[in-house]
Amino acid sequence: MDAESEQKEKEVELEQGVTFEVVEKGMEDGRRVSRRGVYLLPNLFTTGALFCGFYAIVASINGLFEKSALALFLAAILDSLDGRVARLTHTQSDFGAEYDSLSDLVAFGVAPALMVYTWSLSGIGKIGWMASFFFMACAALRLARFNSQIPSQDKRFFVGLPSPSAAGLLVTFVWVGFDMGWDGQVLAGWVILLTVFAACLMVSNLPYYSFKEIDYKGRVPFVAILVVVLLFVVVFLDPPKVLLLMSLTYACSGVVVYIKGKMYHVTFSK
Repeated sequence: MDAESEQKEKEVELEQGVTFEVVEKGMEDGRRVSRRGVYLLPNLFTTGALFCGFYAIVASINGLFEKSALALFLAAILDSLDGRVARLTHTQSDFGAEYDSLSDLVAFGVAPALMVYTWSLSGIGKIGWMASFFFMACAALRLARFNSQIPSQDKRFFVGLPSPSAAGLLVTFVWVGFDMGWDGQVLAGWVILLTVFAACLMVSNLPYYSFKEIDYKGRVPFVAILVVVLLFVVVFLDPPKVLLLMSLTYACSGVVVYIKGKMYHVTFSK
């Protein structure tokens, strides 16, 4: 599309006045074209994750930490589905990608930061809210880096701890503490260390297994279904403790994979 055509398009848009329309630029047959509107299905999942993140914030403010934790785990499930749905239905878009990142920042940056602050860090002054802000800022930086970096050649690994996993680490710790009747104010020092630890892992270059190469549509051995059933049973025996253990294991796995890679001279593409 030449400069004159672009100018005419801008003039047409100005003549339309105030609208609630989304116009995306794209390529079709070698030409730049404008596409109006958004895809409904994947953005419904993203909106659901955003709602869960906002609800978790409200629940934390009101001291309902168990409900807040459950809402954030539901947000993580919805977040894992929106991209897959978009790819399966061929409804990927720049709008969807940006909307997903903003939803992630609320659900996995703001909500867990406020959750740990409300449960534990609110009584220690500036250090408490600065640690919470540090986590939120690192989540934003992690998302910005993910959106702007060159796509990795090795799809098996994420670069840095994904923000949903970092949020899960904080959320499950608070959930366990709330469930066990621990005093969050007494544990403030440990909570700060955990918060900073999770934040730093997000912006690190440690490799984390992405599970993207698993073929969910193909056939698997029968024992794989038994393992899935067993996993559900174990989680539901004591959800907060089991999920905390799983979150901590995954968070530490990046360090283990990195050290193993150094020992055996394995490189991870970025």
